[in-house]
Amino acid sequence: MTRKLFGTDGIRGRANEEPITPMTALAVAQSAGIEFRRGDHRHTVVIGKDTRLSGYMLEPALTAGFISVGMDVVLLGPLPTPAVGMLARSLRADLGVMISASHNPYQDNGIKLFGPDGYKLSDDVERSIEARLAPEANGALARALAPAERLGNAKRLNDVLGRYIEFVKATFPKHLRLDGLKIVVDCANGAAYRVAPSVLYELGAEVVAVAVEPNGYNINRNCGATAPSAMQAAVVTHGADLGIALDGDADRLILADETGRIVDGDQVMALIAASWSRAGRLKGGGLVSTVMSNLGLEYHMKSLGLDLVRTPVGDRYVVEKMRASGHNIGGEQSGHIVLSDYATTGDGLIAALQVLAVVVESGMRPSRVTQVFTALPQTMRNVRFSGGAPLEQQSVKDAIRDGENVLGDRGRLVIRKSGTEPLIRVMAQGEDSALIDRVVGDICHSIEQSAP
Repeated sequence: MTRKLFGTDGIRGRANEEPITPMTALAVAQSAGIEFRRGDHRHTVVIGKDTRLSGYMLEPALTAGFISVGMDVVLLGPLPTPAVGMLARSLRADLGVMISASHNPYQDNGIKLFGPDGYKLSDDVERSIEARLAPEANGALARALAPAERLGNAKRLNDVLGRYIEFVKATFPKHLRLDGLKIVVDCANGAAYRVAPSVLYELGAEVVAVAVEPNGYNINRNCGATAPSAMQAAVVTHGADLGIALDGDADRLILADETGRIVDGDQVMALIAASWSRAGRLKGGGLVSTVMSNLGLEYHMKSLGLDLVRTPVGDRYVVEKMRASGHNIGGEQSGHIVLSDYATTGDGLIAALQVLAVVVESGMRPSRVTQVFTALPQTMRNVRFSGGAPLEQQSVKDAIRDGENVLGDRGRLVIRKSGTEPLIRVMAQGEDSALIDRVVGDICHSIEQSAP
């Protein structure tokens, strides 16, 4: 059975349109609750969310679904996605749920599920959850409803922010402090708007917090990791040492040094990997990243005698490979950084603290530390489509083949359909920027011409 509801990062779509409706959220909760209902103990699910308006619609629907199959619900309120994974383990919950569409605008929302180990669910488990929702399931959900005396209940966890703040602070080296550093943190008007400034302040930094006034509509709007220009400008304006831009659910980050220059996920991974390798902490002989990471990162890792293992796009696939191969650093160029010594999924705050630890120990300006390798030219364009299957068109296949032939061994070409939007993403890397621009342009033109 192929997955229809679940994409590369849970279930996602426009709020109050299928599948992001209260009805589907309730049914997904019931099916997931049944999937993880094992034994006779009181089962528990923790539910977190970001700050978008539709979270108030989905949270009670999910709560009702879980209660109806006998699961107790612990409501966490607005909190970063990685905190849900952490609390699922810490509270010995049977399941964790994050209501978020990550970096998408407020009109979208999503449902991300975590198992009792704090990791996102596998494809097989997601298929099993979907199977109960299919018409051929013949009322499986209705037959699994709990009797009145076995209904679950719901409560809010009062000290949730403090728990996560202390957890994140504990990942920073005990002998170091951020005293004397001025740090801009852009919280994207999202899930980390309270915890991120607190973590940095309590570790000693002077904090300039921006995009910390969520109103349900402004999450990710001209701010955060996908629009870091506001953070870059704030770094320069305030004379800060470093800027941190998180996305709406704080599982990714983009940095800027004291000059306002961007530091992307590839540079962050390279910096942490080199630091951990020198300290004898690096596991797996390298790091895990996706097909989107820059060739410059791959060449740099080889120069250090380390490997870069590539996966399909999606932090879930990075984590699966890390667990299988024993690596403890992985991530994506976009800023999902997974440090499995600490967390089960990407955590922007924890990654930022590891970079800050290197900066503090080096005693150098961030601009001297954070540009670890020279990135090769890279071009990516998104082509929106309104129907059909552009990548199945022969003209598009021919254009892709021609691009691969032109690049040969002088570059890489990655073409993929977005898992969350009706977009085809076309990316090329290589030593000749004019060549890769031409290759990307030709392929995008062929996709546009193939529209029905």
